[in-house]
Amino acid sequence: MGLLLLLTCSLLSSCSVVHAQRKFTIRSVELFIEPHVNVTRGTNVTVRCRALVSSLDQEPLSREYVIYKDNKNVYTKTSITPEDLLYPLPHARVANTGNYRCGITIEGKRIKSEDKKLTVTGLSKPVLRLNNTEVTEGDEVTAKCEAPGETGSIFFSFYEGSKVITESGVNGNQLEAQLPLSSTGTHTLHCTYVVFIMQDLFKSEESDAVHVTVREFTSTPVLEIYPLSDVYEGDRLNLLCTIRNPLLDSKSGYLYLSQGMTMLTAGVSAVNYTVVAKSHVPAEFECRFEMGRIEKVTTKQIAVTELFSVPKLTISPAEVFQGDNITLTCRSEIYVPGRINNRDLIYSLSSFREGFTKMSPGVFSGRTLPYEFNYTCAAQARGVLKESQILTVLPKVSVSAPEISVLGLPVVGRTFQILCHSAVGSLPISYTLLKNGVPLKPFRVTLPWQKATFPVSISSPQEINSYRCQAKNRNEVEQHSNSLNATVIVPLTKPTLFTHPNLTQTYLYEGNELLLICEVTGSPPVTYQWYRGGRRLTSASNLSSVGYHFQRLSKEDGGSYHCEAGNEASVVRSEALTVEVYTAIWKQALIVGACVLLPAALVLGCVLYFKSKRAGLDGAVVSVWTERPPDAGDDDVSNVVPPDPDVEYTEVVHPHSMDPARVPLRKGTDTVYSELKNAPHGAADHHDYGSLEYAGLNGEQPEVGHCSPEVNGYHDLPEPVD
Repeated sequence: MGLLLLLTCSLLSSCSVVHAQRKFTIRSVELFIEPHVNVTRGTNVTVRCRALVSSLDQEPLSREYVIYKDNKNVYTKTSITPEDLLYPLPHARVANTGNYRCGITIEGKRIKSEDKKLTVTGLSKPVLRLNNTEVTEGDEVTAKCEAPGETGSIFFSFYEGSKVITESGVNGNQLEAQLPLSSTGTHTLHCTYVVFIMQDLFKSEESDAVHVTVREFTSTPVLEIYPLSDVYEGDRLNLLCTIRNPLLDSKSGYLYLSQGMTMLTAGVSAVNYTVVAKSHVPAEFECRFEMGRIEKVTTKQIAVTELFSVPKLTISPAEVFQGDNITLTCRSEIYVPGRINNRDLIYSLSSFREGFTKMSPGVFSGRTLPYEFNYTCAAQARGVLKESQILTVLPKVSVSAPEISVLGLPVVGRTFQILCHSAVGSLPISYTLLKNGVPLKPFRVTLPWQKATFPVSISSPQEINSYRCQAKNRNEVEQHSNSLNATVIVPLTKPTLFTHPNLTQTYLYEGNELLLICEVTGSPPVTYQWYRGGRRLTSASNLSSVGYHFQRLSKEDGGSYHCEAGNEASVVRSEALTVEVYTAIWKQALIVGACVLLPAALVLGCVLYFKSKRAGLDGAVVSVWTERPPDAGDDDVSNVVPPDPDVEYTEVVHPHSMDPARVPLRKGTDTVYSELKNAPHGAADHHDYGSLEYAGLNGEQPEVGHCSPEVNGYHDLPEPVD
């Protein structure tokens, strides 16, 4: 009894397995050669096998693929996925030329594709290698001919010139041969090869004709659909797939009922199925009968009328910013009045329903999110549900207060650029430049890399503070910047060159101090350059913060001077100033003294010389005493020697030749005085020689109070004593 139950269960399991294996159909198997059936050598070729299989079960089917080349199995693979089988031929060669076919086997059912021929053209250049390039007569040369990268059956030929030496075929890409060379001299050798492709080289003659009669299979599938017309969305369709005129052996066949590529059900003699009509699903149905290699197919297509249109989701207002109140409206514009009315349609938000309130059918109110979000809605009636397309809402960001700045250095009197920029804000942004609150120029930024720049010019540094920026990217909401604050460069005026001391009021002598001052008006920092005679002065010791300083002038410092001043806006040059340096006063006095004293010294030398000559001749001595008592009774003498405390008396001795006949004249004490009055220091010496009395030694008696012509002519007078 137990054995009978076990046998029964085994039979039932076998029947169940067989039944499960047959609930699929292989619709087609196709082979593709990519990129083309005719390619050149080195092309990467892919042989693709595609099988279309419909299955009633959800479990994947085990598929066994086979790739054939010239009816030979070259590749086999088992897969459970519906993906195409790929057989790669990298760097295709001529040996890959042939007829390809693919086949698929699923649970004993096998189908093959049609043949497709791949033709590869182009061969690599043969390479000839010799073991020795110099041999003795009668020796043989070992030659190797190679076909780089080629495969298959290859026939090699070795040549001397145009004469074939030897030929041979191998199943490889190289051949080694011994080449006899009989004659002496130079022999030119080369080799070639041929790849044999059977289909291309040999072709048989036609055989005798044999006639075969093929009869039509009378059993055909029948597909019935109810209702067949006037079908609307939501209607139920009854499908029936049967066999008409079944033969006795048609019971071994199988029926498959499908909608498009989707298998609905399968059976042996008749199958039925019920579906809900939908406008967006293809309404093409197929009833397929398979028995062995026999396939019979019947298809029908029905038209399904749309019950209501796909809803459309809209937003109000069209332009929204973060945190704004918005209204989402979901509407189906078209519906069939005889089937449904507007109240039968139920609308709902399919995504992100939180935060939204239903105001009326299809109308929802809420706030925008601070980031991008996708919204969808759905409309439903009589079991038909349709969703709208995705509505992407990207709320804009309100513009922030703009920042105002300048590009480059603003210079008075020159055009420069003012930049207005907001760090935050969605494009487009409208910028306006304001001057003292009055709008000047607008600029609309629509691209991320655009900059709102405004060309302006100012006449004074204070004018730059009158500019501000205004920015907005939504109606009636404006943002303002602070006043523009930037350092303004004032160009330098033409320099004025003056000196200290003033050259128009004084003269410059050697050793004097001089300061050249270059005065300009403009923005600091200012750099100065000094020039003399067109050459730049580089002495660091003379440069100062206020000018060019000469502590002690020299004659070489004279010349024409000018200065150049520069700042970040301009470089200007002064007029030339001539500086003249005179010789020092002490040098002038030395020169004048030298010119006066030298002639005087010469005259004195001459006088002394002649006096010495005269003294030698006379041999007499005349003494002039420096002390003489006054004689009250002699008026002339008193006039000659006045009582003066500044008078010095000097005894002057004149040597004369002694003449006894001549006696000096004496009056009173008979002493003669010579008055030498000291002149004040530094003044010219004025010696009154007219009041001096001299005693003549020649015996003549001149009257008292009279001078000889020699005395009055300053001859033979004593030298003044300081």
